[in-house]
Amino acid sequence: MNAGCIVRPSKRHTNRRWHNWRVYDTADRLLLKHTSLYKGVLYDLGCGSAPYRGFFLQFVDRYVGVDWTESYHDVKADVIADLNKPIPVESEVADTVISLSVLEHLYAPQVMIEQAYRILKPNGHMLLEVPWQWAIHEAPHDYFRYSPFALKYLFEKAGFTDVVVEPQCGFATTWVLKANYFSMRFLRGPRPIRWLIRIPLLVLWSLGQWITPLIDMLDRNWSLESCGYYVTARKPES
Repeated sequence: MNAGCIVRPSKRHTNRRWHNWRVYDTADRLLLKHTSLYKGVLYDLGCGSAPYRGFFLQFVDRYVGVDWTESYHDVKADVIADLNKPIPVESEVADTVISLSVLEHLYAPQVMIEQAYRILKPNGHMLLEVPWQWAIHEAPHDYFRYSPFALKYLFEKAGFTDVVVEPQCGFATTWVLKANYFSMRFLRGPRPIRWLIRIPLLVLWSLGQWITPLIDMLDRNWSLESCGYYVTARKPES
């Protein structure tokens, strides 16, 4: 497929806002980087409202969303399952498994990763995204934050090889995003007042998100304080 014809992932996502567009641009870059891994039958573990279904269907033959009925999202799953427990799916049926911003919400994360390994075909790949420096969300179902070393350990323990952990951003971008989310709390009162507060914030939100990636490039250890990480891993031949 011609790269110019590919619909960017965030174009399918409805949560993109002025204060956090950098999050989605970063996700776009990393998801587009790994399009060669999306093949055949793709399972999306913790799909929620399946905002990326259209994106992945540009590369795969079939998309299967998996999630539970108690999600905070408008679940559009093809398979209903609690990802803390065995998934009611046969073994070695998936060519690709993805899971985006889900692992932190599981009290038994190793179970999900081992289940992903089980349903993958040999030489199949898994791509996972998880936050690191991020606020509690979807409480009370927010249990863990994972360092790159923890992620590598969990994947290798499940049997995966070629485990690569990539940072989403650096210190400057992480903390500007956190400040942007924090500033949203000040948008209170009648609508005219909220707009008076919002106008200068829009400028600060945008400038910060444009400048901070350049600042991150000056930091030799920029990946140590990322807002989150992406993991790619392969299930080896038997």
